[in-house]
Amino acid sequence: TMSSFCLLQVGLILSCTTKITSLHCNHLCLQQSKVIESSLRLLDKMGEKFPRQCLREKTSFRFPKQVLKPRQRETMKMAIEEIFQHIFYIFSKNLTLAGWDGRALELFQNGLYQQIEQVGACATEKRTHRSWRREPSRLQLKRYFQQIDCFLKDRRHSRCSWEVSRAEMRRCLQLVEKVTRRL
Repeated sequence: TMSSFCLLQVGLILSCTTKITSLHCNHLCLQQSKVIESSLRLLDKMGEKFPRQCLREKTSFRFPKQVLKPRQRETMKMAIEEIFQHIFYIFSKNLTLAGWDGRALELFQNGLYQQIEQVGACATEKRTHRSWRREPSRLQLKRYFQQIDCFLKDRRHSRCSWEVSRAEMRRCLQLVEKVTRRL
């Protein structure tokens, strides 16, 4: 009797968490758009205006916009998740010379990480994963972020290279924000 009561409690907890998770997944686009808004604010809060002395280092990385024009809504979620992963990866190493507000940076990283986890939990369809992996624009997206990573490495993660990268991530997130509003 005691064990059946415990099983009943476990069953109730599991059914509630499943409902909560599916609710989260139903509102994923709304969450993503909130995370993007918050990330944009935190990117601004991290540092001051773009430093004049870094203007000559400005580079055109050319975000592959076709990544944000897939045919399926699920594939779009995968694209956005991958963008968040790349941004998280870039903003999680060699930041000592950036000279940014540590608290804003930490909140920025945490927001991205939580969103990556959330999208991962919701993207359960294997078919979607397979179609996203075969998406030609995915390779262009990888190249885009590799370019930024190499730019930072080539300039030994200098303050200016970080400022150029921060400005680029702002542009990238603004493009993603436009798309999530439409979803």
